[in-house]
Amino acid sequence: MSGKVVVVTGASSGFGKLTVLELARRGHTVVATMRGVEGRNAKVRSELIDAAKAEGHVLQVLEMDVADEASVNSTIDQVVKQHGKIDALINNAGIMPVGVTEAYTVADVERLFAVNFFGAVRADRAVLPHMRAAGSGLLVHVTSLMGRVVFPFFGTYSASKFALEALAEAYRYELKGFGIDSVIVEPGPFPSNLISSSPEPSDQTVLASYGEVAAIPGQIKAHANDGHDEANPPRPQRVADAIARLVEATERRPLRTVVMPEGMDLGVQRLNEAVGPIQNDLLSALGMSSMI
Repeated sequence: MSGKVVVVTGASSGFGKLTVLELARRGHTVVATMRGVEGRNAKVRSELIDAAKAEGHVLQVLEMDVADEASVNSTIDQVVKQHGKIDALINNAGIMPVGVTEAYTVADVERLFAVNFFGAVRADRAVLPHMRAAGSGLLVHVTSLMGRVVFPFFGTYSASKFALEALAEAYRYELKGFGIDSVIVEPGPFPSNLISSSPEPSDQTVLASYGEVAAIPGQIKAHANDGHDEANPPRPQRVADAIARLVEATERRPLRTVVMPEGMDLGVQRLNEAVGPIQNDLLSALGMSSMI
């Protein structure tokens, strides 16, 4: 298998960081993107490059802010100019607000969607002309189990991930004729820095009106990683491994890949299996079965 040129967004931590290291380990040409490569993430940049180099691999780290269209377009153009193509884009950048849904203002939610949803829109649109010209490509959209089910106090986060699921699935059908795959990875509750760095809601007046209920999100954050088996802790590397397998697949990939911690089943896979035939029947009824 020849290595592929893969761009990963949100590569400074979590699934993104693990994914770029795993793909580099497997011999792919990996471009890890993030904000602040000369500032707050300068240390992460060095760590990634040094870790890949120690194993005899090359890993490139570039500045890219998915909330800024000019930044996205400039970085993607740079990658194509340098490597001649982009085989796969991993849309991983994201933030996770945990709080009273009503207390997040419109501006709060717009900032969330600028990253979680419009970030993927920008990145997809930047790479797709190159992929269509090549007649091949892969878009991986990292959503969440909360892109399929809803938990209290994660309402705005779920909304962004539901939206991303819809975008990815529409691309799945529309891009098939161009030889491009659009797929979704739905991670379960693995330990990460997403909850600890959760943006707080801005509307303190609304927050105060919820009384004791307003304290629940803080309790969720404090106990985010409780309940895991200490002898067999969740391995977020499983998400990176799943993404790598999708990148390396030689046949058409499944639309959705659920990755849960070992021994955990929150019903997302069963939900996907139930919805799939209904979606396919709908497309068939519309005369679009060739897109399935």
